[in-house]
Amino acid sequence: MAWNQPGNRNNDPWRGKDPNREVQAFVARLRGMFGGGGGGRPSEAFNPLPLVAGLLLVWLVFDSFKMIDARERGVVLRFGEFSRMMEPGANFKLPRPIERVVVVQAQEVAATSDQMLVLTRDENLVEIGYNVQFQITEPKDFLFGTRDPRDLIRQITESAVREAIGNADLDTALNRRDTLTPGVQEAVQAALDNFNTGLTVTSLGLPIAAPPAPVKPSFDDVIAAEQDAQRFQNDAKAYEGEIVPQARGQAARTVAAANGYREAVVARAEGEAQRFELLLAEYRKAPDVTRKRLYLETVQQVLAENPRVLAAAGGNTLLLQLPGSEAPAPQPQPPAPLVRPAVQAAAVESAPPPSRSNARTREGAR
Repeated sequence: MAWNQPGNRNNDPWRGKDPNREVQAFVARLRGMFGGGGGGRPSEAFNPLPLVAGLLLVWLVFDSFKMIDARERGVVLRFGEFSRMMEPGANFKLPRPIERVVVVQAQEVAATSDQMLVLTRDENLVEIGYNVQFQITEPKDFLFGTRDPRDLIRQITESAVREAIGNADLDTALNRRDTLTPGVQEAVQAALDNFNTGLTVTSLGLPIAAPPAPVKPSFDDVIAAEQDAQRFQNDAKAYEGEIVPQARGQAARTVAAANGYREAVVARAEGEAQRFELLLAEYRKAPDVTRKRLYLETVQQVLAENPRVLAAAGGNTLLLQLPGSEAPAPQPQPPAPLVRPAVQAAAVESAPPPSRSNARTREGAR
């Protein structure tokens, strides 16, 4: 509650006190703290040298040590001239203004990017965008090698990109820029080292490559046509990969079948030839017996292949059903030509064996 509010009995804190005396007493106490006297009595003069010396000593102690972070490097300048490098940790230096430390972010990766119109080798304009990332590896060269390293790396990168795109055609600039990136990065790094910038390029890319806006529809049509041509080529190669093996397999199968047929025909012919030679030898030994045996074997083979035999004699037709054979279903047959009984009987019967004199005559002729 304030002293002048009702009900506080008007307790004035300055009652019975002189304000001027209170102020003089405070100033006197303040002088006493610094070696002076108070109360108007003569005292010794105030000496600020010990206080100044103490403050100067504290300032020298704190200004002679410098803490460098692990991601930083310190460049020590003695009277403005490069003296040495400070590594991460606590480092000692002479106090200012004798030595001064400039801290450089050595592990920080910075980046710069831009877009520009470039003329290709085949005289086409292309809008190229680049992105380069770099870091400070030589703090001394970064501070004193050139005036503005960050602006210089932008100019160097732009010049290297223009040179690379100017020596390439339009298709390379639009679709195969990755083949140009290593050469551009090497050119930029060589220029940075030549100018003593203290910078190292960590990565460089050409993420943007597009034709100028006024002619973009025409470029899109060309790109679509190229993609269609590539798709047609892929389809043709796929069809070739499918049909060629089938044709080769069919050809190999045909050749194998032909070779098998040739071998079978040759083997059959050789077997028939050997059989004929053996039969000839037997015929020379006994012509009559061999001739009759051949006749019987031929008749047996013909009858085995024909279950029904029609025999006609004297104007009568006789159907013979061989035992053990089933008659096939009747098939419509064209009308048989009329054959005389004498001619048909002569066809069925065997020729009479040659006489002994005729056989001897033929053997003598051989």
